[in-house]
Amino acid sequence: MRRHAQEIKNHELIDQVIAHALVCRLGLCKDNVPYIVPVSFGYDGARIYFHTAPEGLKLEFFAANPQVCFEFEDDVKTISKPEACQWSASYSSVIGYGTIAEIVDAQRKTYALNQIMLHYSGRAWDFDPTQFEKTRVWAIAIDRMTGKQSKDKLKPA
Repeated sequence: MRRHAQEIKNHELIDQVIAHALVCRLGLCKDNVPYIVPVSFGYDGARIYFHTAPEGLKLEFFAANPQVCFEFEDDVKTISKPEACQWSASYSSVIGYGTIAEIVDAQRKTYALNQIMLHYSGRAWDFDPTQFEKTRVWAIAIDRMTGKQSKDKLKPA
């Protein structure tokens, strides 16, 4: 990271950014062609979970290259100034890398889908197993991730 002073080093703060994020953006690559896609997600501290339809463009990219990049952001605001080149942004963000794999076991699918539902609803749910036939569930094993925040969010020394 180029601006080390803005790096979020505390893992709890990184988890907080992820907990407040509404969307996870995935960076994918196939045949040297990039693809970025937003997904709803769940997070348990070690993995990111999301679901897809049984087929689609994302799945073609997953099959071609299971290495992914992911991004979360929280509390993003524009800071306007009288002069155009003085504008900036207030933000917290997390960027990381990992390996994606499909979850096929029904018990693990239920766990993963509940991580997604916990993120958005704050509670666990019961799932109809017949829904699993129409839904593919995925986990990203996180290799590494870093957080960054704007200067206005830095705590005074």
